[in-house]
Amino acid sequence: MPGVKQGDTVKVHYTGRLDNGDVFEASAEQEPLQFTVGSREVIPGFEQAVMGMTPGESKTTKISAPRAYGPHLKDLVVEVDRKNIGDEVDLQIGQRLQITQPDGQKFIVTVTEMSDLKVKLDANHPLAGKDLTFDINLIEIVGD
Repeated sequence: MPGVKQGDTVKVHYTGRLDNGDVFEASAEQEPLQFTVGSREVIPGFEQAVMGMTPGESKTTKISAPRAYGPHLKDLVVEVDRKNIGDEVDLQIGQRLQITQPDGQKFIVTVTEMSDLKVKLDANHPLAGKDLTFDINLIEIVGD
């Protein structure tokens, strides 16, 4: 039976863990994740991990930060005046907000610190800078 190759659409179940063992995401209680290898729908290291797998095969793989969500970039952390957030927003540490730039581009930020006057916002992906471990079970190569 041939293994997964570039361009194949696959279905997988997975569990993602941090180095301390904490699970940050798992698909067991939902439909399997379906994606096409090479289409950049998932992180590069995850795509690479499924290459060559055959249906029914399981593996555990560690993906370094550069092959996952990249490094944590200090340039993506900004401090803004709290008054610029708006009085209607009840801010909390860890809260995710959608921000619209003057050019209309939208992105998600996380509130990481705040005081009465300032709020620190982080536009990095929450898993940026972290090595990740995935338990992957290839359910199906769609169309095979």
